[in-house]
Amino acid sequence: MSEDLRDAALNYHRYPVPGKLAVVATKNLVNQRDLALAYSPGVAAACEVIVEDPGQAVELTARGNLVAVVTNGTAVLGLGAIGPLAAKPVMEGKAALFKKFAGIDVFDLEVDASSTDELVEIIASLEPTFGGINLEDIKAPECFEIETQLRERLQIPVFHDDQHGTAICVAAAIRNGLRLAKKELSDVKLVCSGAGAAALACLDLLVSMGLRQESIFVADVDGLIYAGRNNLNPYAARYAQATDERQLDGVMDDADIFLGLSAPRVLKGEQVARMADKPLILALANPEPEILPEQVSEVRDDAIIATGRSDYPNQVNNVLCFPFMFRGALDVGASTINDAMKIACVEAIADLAMAESSDVVANAYGGAKFQFGEQYLIPKPFDQRLMLEVPPRVARAAMESGVATRPIADFREYRRKLRSFVFRSGHLMEPIFDQAMSEPRRVVYAEGESQRVLSAAQILIDDGITRPLLIARKEVVEENVRSLGLRIRMDDDFDVLDPRDNPNLQRDADDYHEIMGRRGVSPAYASAVVLTRNTALAALLVRRGEADTMICGVQGGYQRHLGYLRNVIGVRDEFIDCSAVTLLILSKGSFFIADTHVTENPDAEHIAETAVMAAQVVQRFGIKPRVALLSHSNFGSTDNASARKMSEALRLVHERAPELDAEGEMQADAAVSEEIRTRIFPGARFSGPANLFIMPSLDAANITYNALKILSDGVPVGPILMGMNHPVHVVTNAVTVRGIVNMTAFAVAHEAEFEARQQPG
Repeated sequence: MSEDLRDAALNYHRYPVPGKLAVVATKNLVNQRDLALAYSPGVAAACEVIVEDPGQAVELTARGNLVAVVTNGTAVLGLGAIGPLAAKPVMEGKAALFKKFAGIDVFDLEVDASSTDELVEIIASLEPTFGGINLEDIKAPECFEIETQLRERLQIPVFHDDQHGTAICVAAAIRNGLRLAKKELSDVKLVCSGAGAAALACLDLLVSMGLRQESIFVADVDGLIYAGRNNLNPYAARYAQATDERQLDGVMDDADIFLGLSAPRVLKGEQVARMADKPLILALANPEPEILPEQVSEVRDDAIIATGRSDYPNQVNNVLCFPFMFRGALDVGASTINDAMKIACVEAIADLAMAESSDVVANAYGGAKFQFGEQYLIPKPFDQRLMLEVPPRVARAAMESGVATRPIADFREYRRKLRSFVFRSGHLMEPIFDQAMSEPRRVVYAEGESQRVLSAAQILIDDGITRPLLIARKEVVEENVRSLGLRIRMDDDFDVLDPRDNPNLQRDADDYHEIMGRRGVSPAYASAVVLTRNTALAALLVRRGEADTMICGVQGGYQRHLGYLRNVIGVRDEFIDCSAVTLLILSKGSFFIADTHVTENPDAEHIAETAVMAAQVVQRFGIKPRVALLSHSNFGSTDNASARKMSEALRLVHERAPELDAEGEMQADAAVSEEIRTRIFPGARFSGPANLFIMPSLDAANITYNALKILSDGVPVGPILMGMNHPVHVVTNAVTVRGIVNMTAFAVAHEAEFEARQQPG
C-alpha cells in the first residue's frame, strides 16, 4: 500500500479512541434501582428462569444476537501466520461489518492455540456465551478438522467464513455468469487453481448445487491433482482425476469456468484463448489476481470476468454473505448452517443482482448505476436490500431442513423487522404503507425525468401504491429507465405527460391565468408557465382532480416550488398559512420538528396553528404527540419577545386543543429529559421525552433539523407540508429514493383520509 494510505489507516485505528469496537450497555444504569435490577439482587431472577428453561437465555440475555469471531492468526488475509495478537485489527474489522450490515453484536476472540485439539476445546467451551461462531483466518488443512469437530459438538452455527463465505459468493457469481452465457451448471467444465480451504469449499458447494465432480480439474502449487498422487490431504484428494495430465495448462482446453484462489499470474492469455465460448473467469487472488482483466480482454471479447478487487467490476466479497447468513440463522435459532441454507443464500444474492438498481448502492459508489450483465454479476456490499432478501431465505431454509429451534411464524412481520433495521424508517412507516397500499391514489411527479423519481416509481408500482403520472420528456424517461435497468414500462405501468405535447395546453394556460390574472400574469405568461414550470402544471392537475396528490422539489429551491403550490392549490381558508413538519428518526427514537421549511418568523398564532396541525401528523404515524414549544427560556425564566411569543403560543394551543399534551416554553434539554423538566417545573402536562418540537423560527427549526440529521446519523421523512387545500408535498433536492417512496406513501394515505373527510356525513 502507499505510504499515504498506510498513515491514514494507522490514524483511523488510533483515533478518536484505539480500535474499532466498544461495548455499550443497552439498559440504563443511572440510579440505585437500575443497579438492583441489572445486577444484585434483581439479576438472580433472570438466572433462575434460565436454570428452569435454558431457551429463555435468548429472551433474557444478549446471547441470541451475539457471535464470536475466532482466530488463532495462522492464515491472516495476505499476511500469513502473523499470530493472534497481530490478527486482532482484522477481527475487529470483521466484527464491525457484522454490526454495520446486520445489527449483530460480536466479541472478537484471538486465541493463542496452534494445535487443532486445543483450539477446538477452547472454542467448544464458549458455547454458553454465543449464539454462533465465525471462524476466521485459520490455515488449511487444520481449519477443516476444527470446523468438523465443532459442528459435531455444538448446537449453535459454526461457520468458517474463509471457506463458506467465499464459496457462497463464488457460487452466486457463477450462477449469474452461466445465466448470461446460457449454460447449465451440470454441463460445464471447471478448472480450479488452488486447493486451500476456500477453493475446496467452493467446489463442495458447487457440487451440491449440481456441478458434476468428474468435470472438475484442480491444480495446486505442485501441479494437477490426479488419481495416485501421494502428497494429498483427504480433503483435496476428493477431486483427484484419472488423467495423464500433470499441469494446469493441460486441462484448460474447452474449460467453461476458471476459478482462481491461488497466486498471481498463474493463468496465461493463451490458456484463456483455448477455453470454451463465453468463458467465466474468476481470478480471486489478492492483491494481484491470477490474470488481470485487461489481459483477458486482449485475447477474448466474450469472457465474463470477476476478481477479488474493488477496482474492477464483479468483486467477489464475503461481506455479501456472512452478516446476512448469520442474521437468518440467529433469528430462527439454527443449530447449524447446512447446505440448504448456503444454497438459499447463493440464490438470494444471485437473484438480487438481477433486480433493478438501488440509489443507496449508486450513492455509495460515486453515483454509478448498476444493471445486471457482464459488468455486474453480483450485488455490491452496500446494497441494503441484501438484508431484506438473504436472511428470510436462509431462515426459511433452516426451518424446512429441520435445524431451526425457533421457527418464524410470520414472515411478513419478520420482513418488517428487517426493513426497520435497514431503513430505520421501516417500522414507523409501516401503518402508512399499509393504508397507502389498501387505498392507492394517482400521484403526479413534477420532476418525472429524475433518476431518483424513476427508481422510486419502480418500488411504488411494485407495492401497488400508485400508478405514477410523470411530467417529463418521454424520450428522456425511456433512456433513464433503460440506463437504470428498471422493469417498469411507459403506458403499461406509468404515464407520462410531456409539456411539449400537452393536449390540454390551452386549457391549462387558461386555468392558470384565471387563478393569477389579477396578480399581474398575462395570458402569454400563463402559457409559458404551464409549458416550462412542471410544478405549476402538476398542481393544476391536482386542483382539477386529474391527480389525487403530487410530489415536487427533487430539483430546485423549496420556496420556488412552494410558491406555485400556494398560488394554484392554495392554503385552506381556516389557516393563516401552510407550514412544514419533518420527522427525524434517530437511534434514541423518532422526533418531529416544525416549522422546518416555510415561515421565517411566525407569530404566536401561527405557531399555535402549526403545533396543532403537526400533532395531527404525529397521530397519523400511530404516536401519541407530546408537544414541546421550544425557546431559550424555561417556563418564564427569561422575559423577552421570543420567550413571550412561545408562551402565548402555548396558551393558544391549550385554547384550541385542550386535550393535547403540550408544554412550554422550555429549553430543548428540558423537553427531552423528564428528570431536568421535573426539577425545574414539576407537574408538566406530559411525562417522558417530547416527540414534537415546535420551534420559534425557521432558522431554529432548520438548523436543529440539519444538525441532528448529520450528527446523529438521522433518517428524515419529509418535510410534510400542512395546511394546503389538497395533500401535496415539496421534498428537498437532497431527498433519496427511499425518501421519495416514504413521502409518496404518506401523501397517498393522507389523501385517502382527506377524501374521507370531504364526504357528506
